[in-house]
Amino acid sequence: MFRGIGTVVNVATVLVGSGIGVAIGHRLPQRTRDVVTDALGLVTLLVAALSALAVTDVVFSQAVGESAPVLIVLGAMLVGGITGSLLRIEDRLEGLGGWLQDRLTRGSESVERRRFIEGFLAASLLFCVGPLTVLGSLSDGLGNGADQLVLKAVLDGFASIAFAASFGWGVAASALVVLAVQGSLTLLGAAVGSFLPDAHLAAVTATGGLLLVGVSLRLLQIKQVPVGDLLPALVVAPLLTQLVIALQ
Repeated sequence: MFRGIGTVVNVATVLVGSGIGVAIGHRLPQRTRDVVTDALGLVTLLVAALSALAVTDVVFSQAVGESAPVLIVLGAMLVGGITGSLLRIEDRLEGLGGWLQDRLTRGSESVERRRFIEGFLAASLLFCVGPLTVLGSLSDGLGNGADQLVLKAVLDGFASIAFAASFGWGVAASALVVLAVQGSLTLLGAAVGSFLPDAHLAAVTATGGLLLVGVSLRLLQIKQVPVGDLLPALVVAPLLTQLVIALQ
């Protein structure tokens, strides 16, 4: 199989899952759709907790010191959040969702527009923030196989059914973000070879876990955390890790 097949499969499962979700969504009562969304939020919280545990990774601690991992993740979230808010990433993602909604649907009602944007944002963040996105895409680009992305594709396909049943076609539009993000990481892996050492990857995974907590809080309607503005933390985390290692 060619490099990038994992992303192709992932995009396909998102589109197919979204179609199934939209087809059955209108047949489900609102209460059922709300329960499905809550269940997805709880599962996302579980995945987030497991990812965030990477902060206790032995290789990470040995590379930067026992007390540094939590501080690195904290610094990444702060610097990344400030950077993202200044760049207005969350607003730009919402704007992109609105632009796609105007062109892909005929509905002009504000409720329908909000539903499309929420589906697009929640699905895009869920599908692209997790550690499997980085690990799988880089592995695929390095020529080590697409097993991780195929696993992620299956998970995303089932999640798309649940999302689309609640949010509609906005979930299908997130396939464009999956293609852009995972495709870029796959190309990066192919270009630079071994991209991240284990310690740096643990920092990215732990930080991504915290971002997924934000996604789960949104799904559970506890707090609308601007996760989009926090996305630069995924870039800041390995940079801070390297800085700490260099200063030792």
